[in-house]
Amino acid sequence: MKTKVLNYNVVFTPEPEGGFTVTVPALRGCVTYGKTLIEAKAMAQEAIELMIETLEDHGEPIPTDNSLIAPMAVLKKIPPKSRTKHSIYA
Repeated sequence: MKTKVLNYNVVFTPEPEGGFTVTVPALRGCVTYGKTLIEAKAMAQEAIELMIETLEDHGEPIPTDNSLIAPMAVLKKIPPKSRTKHSIYA
């Protein structure tokens, strides 16, 4: 049996309570969680494999991921601290 390498962008979002929520934008509904980054990566691998298997079982096409991901800096103006009544007369 032939094998084919499928590449997907995976997003690891740190959670306030700890751990990481993992999403795969190209595979709608492919979401998992890991307590550590290492665990989250392993869970992502498993989730992707299961999603592809499920799509195949249902005769659905397997999406490819042609997206480009790049960090983007955005400038935000921060207003000067507003003066209180007390600081005006200080």
